[in-house]
Amino acid sequence: MVLRHWLWLALTLIAGGIALIVWRVEVYGYPLQPDAEDATWSVQARMRIDPGEGPVKVSLKLPHRTPGLARLREDFISRGFGLDVQDKPQSRTATWSIRRSSNQSTLYYRAQFYQDKGAEEFAPRPAYPEVPALEEPFATAMRTVTARAREKSADIASFATEIIAEINSASPADEVSLFLHSPEYAGGKIDIAQTLLAAARIPSVQINGLMLVESDRLAGLTPWLAIHNEQRWLFFDPVTGDEGLPDNLLIWWLGDEPAVELSGAELKSLQWSVRRNEVTSLELAERRADEHHFGLSAISLSRLPVQVQSVYATLLLVPIGALILVLLRNFIGIRAFGTFMPVLIALAFRETGLVSGLVLFSLVIATGLVLRMYLERLRLLLVPRLAAMVTIVVLLMLIISLLSSQLQWEVGLSIGLFPMVIMAMVIERMTIIWEERGPGDAMIETAGSAVIAVLAYLVMGLELIRHVVFVFPESLLIVLGLMIACGRYSGYRLSELIRFRELVGK
Repeated sequence: MVLRHWLWLALTLIAGGIALIVWRVEVYGYPLQPDAEDATWSVQARMRIDPGEGPVKVSLKLPHRTPGLARLREDFISRGFGLDVQDKPQSRTATWSIRRSSNQSTLYYRAQFYQDKGAEEFAPRPAYPEVPALEEPFATAMRTVTARAREKSADIASFATEIIAEINSASPADEVSLFLHSPEYAGGKIDIAQTLLAAARIPSVQINGLMLVESDRLAGLTPWLAIHNEQRWLFFDPVTGDEGLPDNLLIWWLGDEPAVELSGAELKSLQWSVRRNEVTSLELAERRADEHHFGLSAISLSRLPVQVQSVYATLLLVPIGALILVLLRNFIGIRAFGTFMPVLIALAFRETGLVSGLVLFSLVIATGLVLRMYLERLRLLLVPRLAAMVTIVVLLMLIISLLSSQLQWEVGLSIGLFPMVIMAMVIERMTIIWEERGPGDAMIETAGSAVIAVLAYLVMGLELIRHVVFVFPESLLIVLGLMIACGRYSGYRLSELIRFRELVGK
């Protein structure tokens, strides 16, 4: 029963940690690789206006909800103008206003967008449109075209494709030509398509979008057509009839209304521009998590103060070093002083450097060992002796730092990062082993401690490891599960197999 509980606990922890990581990667795009970047697009609308004599109001349609795209940030730039932003399900509008202006003004809208698979649909389900009440001969032409398209189609999507194909035909039928050459349909082919779709009571809306393609020239708007098939929105190219919304089309506004409406001023120019940028994938992932109210994003380590982040960036590596220690001691059989001393020494190596850290470590241990043997002659009790060793270690570290400062050896100034209490305990235990089992065993355990510290330092120093444990703290569940899984291993260690290899051969 105990064995089964141990196994299930280890597997549950490992599976839970992996599941949380996969969920955050797949759903919210948290990056597994450090320094991963994603593309974002900066878009801008630039308006130049000449004000009149009285108050001025300028209304600009703002980018609408786009499937597959989400807004990272937006800015409104104007001097002296008041600003009001209206966010409605069908539209977003920014209105600049000023009581009086005598000079030409320039207004800017800037926003940054990124790809987001979880972005919501761009508009709610619409009501069924009324059949247009057209005069003759348009009414008869409308019925004829829709009847012909209905015969050649099987559903709403294919019906819309047939309508668009007839409108864009190189030799359109007479009924379609009637609409194309009528001044009443100066709005163009999308206006005609919407009229014919409404005759079949199919909801539709014109999309005015901006292609997210960086170019040396100013960007231009692209019209698109969206229809609702009673279940979801379908998007069509109004020229080719191809179904689907391009991945790089940003929906700016809906309908056939102009992008800018003014009162008390004259619009001199309206320019659109697009620029591609690169931002960190982690920033985008946290933005997605906030947008979709992902609970764990609220406790993300990146939201802590910077100094606290630095502390946890180091603390989260301790379990990784401890796992290395477990593997090396339980499976390889490397002997070391204490349980966590090599891990703490490895953390100190991250600041001093590996070679310099080993030199400083060896220097303190060797000097402290000589002084500890001198204290042995004084026959001090245990607690005073340990307190004296801690003081000696501190003095040794201070002397090394002062000498390093005089010699301008910057690495020596990092000696203070070594855990002094652990160093004192190492010297104490090394002395006891020296006296009880001889200098050979003492040197073996010292060397073993150094080997474990070096390997732990190399693993904890990997940028990938540092990134994963900081961005995915749940990865420590995997580490904990592995530790529990290793905790009941009682078989032969590699060092024992090597030691008794002659007996194994027999």
